[in-house]
Amino acid sequence: MHSPEIDNMAKLWDLIGDIRLAMFTTRHHNGHLHSRPMTTQNSRADHDTKLWFFMSRHGSPVAELTGEASVNVAYANPGKDTYVSVSGNATVVDDVAKKRQLWSKSAEAWFPGGPTDPDLALVRVDITHAHFWDVHENKLVQLFEMGKAAVTGHPAPKLGRQGEVRMA
Repeated sequence: MHSPEIDNMAKLWDLIGDIRLAMFTTRHHNGHLHSRPMTTQNSRADHDTKLWFFMSRHGSPVAELTGEASVNVAYANPGKDTYVSVSGNATVVDDVAKKRQLWSKSAEAWFPGGPTDPDLALVRVDITHAHFWDVHENKLVQLFEMGKAAVTGHPAPKLGRQGEVRMA
């Protein structure tokens, strides 16, 4: 028998596991939200309740995390009509072994010094909550239902599903 937490993790990773690029949102010191694209570093072996990112120690995301640990990470796969919003708490982690484990050739483009590059910050996001939208109907069905709703004045039926995943 599976626990709800294991089922939740499996659902979340089913939705985001193949999406490498995400929009990582922090709160700027002036209170504004600031989003930027970041690559999720998790490998297949790292599909648990944490997301991992490499960032510049001197960049604004790391500086903003020191003031506010709450972050949002948004994933989108428009080709599959899958969208996920992940909330969590971010921490800069000094763990060279984990950096080596997550290291990839593409990370070298940003951090030429490798896993021991002094500018390389490893950021862990402990996932607390995720909300997802997963549309299974093809584009033609979606367009037909939206067109029908516009003509008849009746709301379109729910297309696909949405739900929540709670980790904590």
